[in-house]
Amino acid sequence: MMNICICGGGSLGHVCAGVLASHPGVSVRIHSRQPERWADTLRIADPAGKTYVGRLATVTADYARAVADCQMVFLCLPGYAIAPTLQALAPHLPAGCSVGAIVGSTGFFFHAHQLLPADTPLFAFQRTPFIARTDSYGQSALLLGYKPAVELAAERFPDAEAFRAQVEQLFVTPTRLLNNFYEASLTNSNPILHTGRLYTMWANWDGTPYDRCTLFYKEWTDAASDCIIRMDEEFMCLLDHLPVDKSRIPTLLTYYESHDATSLTRKIASIPAFQPIKAPMKQTAQGTWVPDFGSRYFTEDFPCGLHFIQQLATRHAVDTPLIDQVLAWGLSKIQ
Repeated sequence: MMNICICGGGSLGHVCAGVLASHPGVSVRIHSRQPERWADTLRIADPAGKTYVGRLATVTADYARAVADCQMVFLCLPGYAIAPTLQALAPHLPAGCSVGAIVGSTGFFFHAHQLLPADTPLFAFQRTPFIARTDSYGQSALLLGYKPAVELAAERFPDAEAFRAQVEQLFVTPTRLLNNFYEASLTNSNPILHTGRLYTMWANWDGTPYDRCTLFYKEWTDAASDCIIRMDEEFMCLLDHLPVDKSRIPTLLTYYESHDATSLTRKIASIPAFQPIKAPMKQTAQGTWVPDFGSRYFTEDFPCGLHFIQQLATRHAVDTPLIDQVLAWGLSKIQ
C-alpha cells in the first residue's frame, strides 16, 4: 500500500485526491482546514464521461496524523501557503518521505531547500497536470482537461526514473523528467500568462463597473497576447543566464503553436477547457462587476510567481523592463 497525503482542498486538491485514490493499492489522506466538510469518497468526472471514484483514508487538520506512514506528501496550495505548510510539516515527515507540489513556479523548491531536511526527496510539476474545478466541496469535482504530457523536476531520489514512472501512472499523464529544479520553478505559464492578461485588462481601469463578468480566456485580446509575448522574450533572456535546457521551457508562441499575437489570441481563446473560466471579478450590491484584486490570480501569480522571476533577473543583471512594470502594478493592487 502506498500512502499519500495531499495538502490543500482547492480544485486541484480535489481532482488529484480523487484520481490518486482511485488506483488500487493507493491510500490517500487529506490535510484540510475544514475536515468536517469532506465525505469519505470523492467522485471526479472527466470530459469523456469517465468518473474516478476514490475513497479517502483520512481527512484531518492535524499535520502529524495526515502524514503518518506516508511515502509521499503532495502540496496543492497557493504560493503564499507553501512556506508555512512546509514549516508545519517538517517535524512530522517520516524518513524517506518525498514532498512535492502541483506546480513548481510558485516558489516550492526555493522554500523547500530552506525549510526541509537536506535529504528530503523533492519534486514538482512544471505545469499542472489537470484543469480542475470543484463541483461539490469535499464530494465531487470536474477534471476539465488533461495535459498531453507534463514535465517533472525530481531531486534527491535514489532512482529518479522509477519515480517518474510512478508519477506517470498515478496522474494518468505521460511524464518527462526535467534536468533540474530551475526548469520547473521558472515557467512562462501562469506567472506570465495570467499577469500579462490582467495588466492589459485593468492597468488603465478608471473604476467604472462592468455590466458582466469577462471570460478570462474566451475573450482574450491581441493586446494581452502582445504583452505576454514581450514579457516572454525578457524571460527567455533570463534563461540564457541559468543552467537550464531552454528546449524544456518553450516560448509561449511555441507552446501554443502560434507565430504572432493574432494567432496566439485565436489559439488561447479556442481551447475548449478554458472556455468557461471567468476573469477574477466580483459582483457589487448593484449587480455590476469589478476586478477582484484579492483573488488568487493576484495573490498567487504576482508575489509568488512573477516576483521570483524578477528577483532572479535582478540577481543575474538581466534587464526586464516590462516584467518590472507589470509586477509593480500587480503588487500595488494587493497591498
